[in-house]
Amino acid sequence: MMEALNPLLNDRYAMRLTTKGRFAVTAMLDLAMSAKKSPVTLAAIADRQKISLSYLEQLFSKLRRAELVESVRGPGGGYYLGKPAADISVADIIIAVEEQMDSRQCEGRENCRGQAGNGEQGGRCMTHDLWESLNENVIQFLSGVKLAELVQKQQSRNSATVVVHGPAGHAPAVSHTNESRVAA
Repeated sequence: MMEALNPLLNDRYAMRLTTKGRFAVTAMLDLAMSAKKSPVTLAAIADRQKISLSYLEQLFSKLRRAELVESVRGPGGGYYLGKPAADISVADIIIAVEEQMDSRQCEGRENCRGQAGNGEQGGRCMTHDLWESLNENVIQFLSGVKLAELVQKQQSRNSATVVVHGPAGHAPAVSHTNESRVAA
């Protein structure tokens, strides 16, 4: 059933969200918002997002292999998205950088209970199906969340109202900015 929704799903890909996955999504969101006319350097992303440059280099190597980003070498080089943000899901990003993602203790081997006394596999634990269902639901949800949606939400969040208080007894002036929300 889930395989029909996302061909990347199999026993190897169940969901375990780690710092690696979260940082990769954050970096891809930054890239999508910043790479309008020229490539974005990893140093710029590292600076804006406070992520180690060497860690980003490792993540982007995997993202490049998954064809989610393209690199431009030389002066003025950096990264672009490898395809439109509307075609990149959060699940695509996480799957590209995670070696294995699974919330099941047995990681899909169905030996949650370890070895039996006679050396045979102990079998599945009582909650195996629960964790397997969680994996499927998380992947299904994250497969439906596109990078373009995250960009749009972040841009909406960045477009805030600034309230500047006037002299006592006067109504505040309101203006809009793309920076941040400020109340004096």
